Amino acid sequence: MNDYRRFSEELCKSRHAVSLTGAGISVESGIPDFRSRDGLWSRYDIAEYGYIESFRADPARVWNMLSAMGRMLEAAEPNMAHIALGELERLGIIKAVVTQNVDSLHQRAGSTNVIEFHGSFRTMHCDTCLKTFSREYISFDSLPPRCPCGGPIRPDIVFFGEAIPTQAYALALRATEECDLMLVVGTSASVAPASHLPLIAKKRGARLLEINPEKSGLSDSLSDLHIKEPAGKALGQILRVVREMKS
Repeated sequence: MNDYRRFSEELCKSRHAVSLTGAGISVESGIPDFRSRDGLWSRYDIAEYGYIESFRADPARVWNMLSAMGRMLEAAEPNMAHIALGELERLGIIKAVVTQNVDSLHQRAGSTNVIEFHGSFRTMHCDTCLKTFSREYISFDSLPPRCPCGGPIRPDIVFFGEAIPTQAYALALRATEECDLMLVVGTSASVAPASHLPLIAKKRGARLLEINPEKSGLSDSLSDLHIKEPAGKALGQILRVVREMKS
């Protein structure tokens, strides 16, 4: 029995499957992993641009990186992996997607129950008065964009040094505790607290399926099945087999 069929059978027999996704799922959409050779951290020092203290010390400088990030996200389109997860939700198999990504590609591909663990680039707020803004209404003619109160506007993403949003953390934890299968796609699961979620799921008896071209910290110790392929290729094939099983 090939791995696609084994994956598909596990998904079809699950009662409450949840997916945890990371940067690897969006690589095929043209968004390199931030830590890869072509990623943002190869051009911008994470210590100087990635921390909330850096933003507050010099928001204009950090906005140079945020602008580059925003252009990259705007150019991206959902790939087969995002589309497949949206279809698996429509088929009643995937109940929630917990994503560490801020690109909104899951929603654009049809997933409706998306828990954005690290926030989103769709919305922004003033770092001083907390007034909220939709990204399309923000002018980037001068950096940083400013709130009417004069404070710097920032995207609703989690900088290093900030806590995970309380609601997102609570929803992710609930989804993890309820699942009987966790599908981990495109993440090394090495950055806390997102890295805790597969551990929690496994301890509560869930099956752990992994799609990642490389080995991760889960591969040898926690994963019940690991397909070492790009997410789009693997999930496209898995969706095909699931549809055959459902027909």
